[in-house]
Amino acid sequence: MRKVEETIDVDVPVHTAYNQWTQFESFPRFMSGVESVTQLSDTTNHWVTKVGGVELEFDTEIVDQEPDDRIAWRSIDGKSHAGIIRFSPLDANHTHVKVHFEWAPETVMEKAGAALQIDEMQVKADLKKFKEFIESRGNETGGWRGEVEE
Repeated sequence: MRKVEETIDVDVPVHTAYNQWTQFESFPRFMSGVESVTQLSDTTNHWVTKVGGVELEFDTEIVDQEPDDRIAWRSIDGKSHAGIIRFSPLDANHTHVKVHFEWAPETVMEKAGAALQIDEMQVKADLKKFKEFIESRGNETGGWRGEVEE
């Protein structure tokens, strides 16, 4: 099992960062390799990714969600993928964002990428794109303030 953990500080209030992250269908705007995310319900999403020319589709379920604090998910279709993103206010206008996820590389390409830590580099780059995206807007494109308990 591969574990990846990255953090970034963004220059927006915690509710703005959190609200934007609940807009899963906007992920392709700042996540490389994510072709689309379709929200099927408040707690399930269908993902289409394309990495290294290989397209994958999978579904995830949100298992724990607390507004302005965290969103935890896991795959529900046989893929081994789970994680949590946490939002911590640094002050009224700055937020610390921490992503932790675990996954099991399956294909030769996934295993090679994991060995080269490409997954870590990708998460770091995607967090930088998220920072640029939300800071350039100054506000979120929407938000879902519901709670989910495991």
